[in-house]
Amino acid sequence: MKIRIILLQLLLLFVLGTAQAQKFGHINVGNILVLMPETKGADSLLQIYQDSLVAIGESRADSLKNDILAFSKDYNEGLLTPKQAQTKQAELEKRHQGILAYEQQVQNLVAMKREELLTPILEKLQKAIDEVGKEGGYYMIFDTSVVNTILYAQESDDLAPLVKKKLGIE
Repeated sequence: MKIRIILLQLLLLFVLGTAQAQKFGHINVGNILVLMPETKGADSLLQIYQDSLVAIGESRADSLKNDILAFSKDYNEGLLTPKQAQTKQAELEKRHQGILAYEQQVQNLVAMKREELLTPILEKLQKAIDEVGKEGGYYMIFDTSVVNTILYAQESDDLAPLVKKKLGIE
């Protein structure tokens, strides 16, 4: 009987000790990400890339617009046979569809480039968070930049200052 009581007390002591040892922290990853100089550089590169792709699309659209105006003029002046007009109209419609497809392609290319540029930055940030978590003995760290991630938190430490220090951000 005494052994059971002692074992129960030891178990209770272990459970309470474990529960008290768990530390929780939180950080707004979005706020830290914005402060990182690498993010600013990636944003600049992404904007240049996107602008170059948009310029190509605008050039194609301007060319199509000019060709439509020329077609309209020739058609109205009766310079085209019905067969020529039909062929030219089909060609212009095909080019228009190509421009629409290019616009979608630009969105996909920009998204892929964004991921390519941000992946190493996010990995660096995650490494800093991991190091702060290990050094501080944190059981769990929550990202408060994600909407509705934490609705209530009793006690947790804001780790932003520690992560900023780890990344060399003031």
